Amino acid sequence: MQVPASTGPYRPVVVAQNLFFFSGQTGQDPQTGRLVTGGVTAETHRILQTLKLRLQANHLTLRDVVNVTIYLTDMTHYVALNEVYRQYFTADFPARTCVAVTALPGQAQVEITLIAARP
Repeated sequence: MQVPASTGPYRPVVVAQNLFFFSGQTGQDPQTGRLVTGGVTAETHRILQTLKLRLQANHLTLRDVVNVTIYLTDMTHYVALNEVYRQYFTADFPARTCVAVTALPGQAQVEITLIAARP
């Protein structure tokens, strides 16, 4: 699976000592560069798949994630987002914040950032 290129003036990940700060990721299809279709469920799957690949590229796993920030344009999708989230984070959940926002780039409905720590 391919990882989408950054679409702005930022790095996908910044490392500071043993902490890895992963920039916000939307549900962008790496083949087309466009947002995946299927709403919040499809976007959240795509985002977490991409972040999982970015973690692996840095020799990390989802178990190394210590903090997640989620930006959601419509809080009525909170339950659907959590259903997908629980498929990726199954135990020892990281700290998490979910923020309601009015809009996201590219008409995305969800954006997720991660902080991971190398053990």
